[in-house]
Amino acid sequence: MLRIQTRFGSPFKATRFFVLSFSGKRLFMRKIKCLLLLLAGFNAFSQQTDSSHLVAEKPKPEYTWIFSSPKLINANTVEMIPAGFLEFKVAHNFGDIAGDNGGIENFFGLDNAQDIRIGFQYGVSKKVNLIAARAKGADQFPNTIELRQLYELGIKYRLMQQANDPAHPFSISLFGNIVACAMKAQSDTTLLWKKTDNSFETFSDRLSETLQLMIARKFGKVSLQLSPTVVYRHYVMEGDQNAIFALGGAIRLPVVGKFSVIADYFHSFLSQSTIDFFKDPAKGGLGSPDGVRFYDAFGIGAEFLTEGHVFHLNFTNAIEILENRLIPRNTKSWGKGEYRWAFTISRDFDLLWKKRNRKK
Repeated sequence: MLRIQTRFGSPFKATRFFVLSFSGKRLFMRKIKCLLLLLAGFNAFSQQTDSSHLVAEKPKPEYTWIFSSPKLINANTVEMIPAGFLEFKVAHNFGDIAGDNGGIENFFGLDNAQDIRIGFQYGVSKKVNLIAARAKGADQFPNTIELRQLYELGIKYRLMQQANDPAHPFSISLFGNIVACAMKAQSDTTLLWKKTDNSFETFSDRLSETLQLMIARKFGKVSLQLSPTVVYRHYVMEGDQNAIFALGGAIRLPVVGKFSVIADYFHSFLSQSTIDFFKDPAKGGLGSPDGVRFYDAFGIGAEFLTEGHVFHLNFTNAIEILENRLIPRNTKSWGKGEYRWAFTISRDFDLLWKKRNRKK
């Protein structure tokens, strides 16, 4: 029998030492593994807890649509056309319902088309819209010729959209446009008033611009908006002013279902010299016995939402549709019955529907 010579003195003691040593190592390794597993589990729990904490601190905001359309009656709104969508819009202002030019003889203004605007608004992105339109234009002064054949290019940019967090208390958008008149320049010196709105000498005389900041908020179901606006006309009649500041307001009040009441208002801050000039029949009164007076533009209407359409049936004392024209000059008064029927209808088209369907 083979004997193992060790320093422990006997084979039994040596065998026992090796067995005990091996068992101790196995027990030690198991403790190490348990400790590592415990640390790994604690680390994973900590990460999950931290992630949950971060998600709870910064939830994704829920954005609010304040109005149903980029325009109410006379005023633009903060709302945008979504990216890839094209809005086609037709706006129509009729003649006076009452007053000297209204009544049954003109079928309460429906026989007269004062101004018509046909336009497109395209959503380039969530924050940028481009606008192109053509407006007929209308006459406001007696014994003179006013601007017709108006072409508009515009841009709208969203600065902020209201959401359910303190960082987005309002919706804020910026609107700017440039309008060019394509009608023939007036050169007839036999007219009573030789310097009319279309007495153009250069191309820049045909241009006007509008810059508008829109700030809106929805309080419950009621939508409110404030619109400080600046209009600049490169050419004006003698005694008129080039730059005009106006302050606009708008409201939308849902009534029932998809029916809402809407209203907007503009106050134009005309200089006293301009007001006095046009009041004088011998000067800016343009031959009118009482001269010419200006009134703030106010509109009220009903909004109907249908599948893919937004329809507005309005009443307003503004003749013209473009801000470039209605803010500097509005000669019609609600008190004299010089208000009119007007309507706006819009339809949205999804130009990227194929691409969206492929992603699904």
